[in-house]
Amino acid sequence: QVQLVESGGGLVQAGGSLRLSCAASGSIFGIVVMGWYRQAPGKQRELVAAITSGGTTNYADSVKGRFTISRDNAKNTVYLQMNSLKPEDTAVYYCRIPPPYDSWGQGTQVTVSS
Repeated sequence: QVQLVESGGGLVQAGGSLRLSCAASGSIFGIVVMGWYRQAPGKQRELVAAITSGGTTNYADSVKGRFTISRDNAKNTVYLQMNSLKPEDTAVYYCRIPPPYDSWGQGTQVTVSS
């Protein structure tokens, strides 16, 4: 399995920006799709954004136009650029590779203050 480590979370004011990074333990060149999920207290974990090996992206409606997912295969890293942050974006954010790889990162906390 590929190990994933997230970083870049923190506390920001509403309207601010953060960039999350997901570093993989091995090459992601052959991984068809990777994604970012988030989970707020008392809520279900939800898919925020996904990116294919060809660079095609998909976003949850709640973040479309504000978040951008990207991948750098040379660095074995996936990013989530988060702009115009809102308090409702507060959650733990997880990097994900779906089965058959089936890997989760440990999560990084994002807190957006009003």
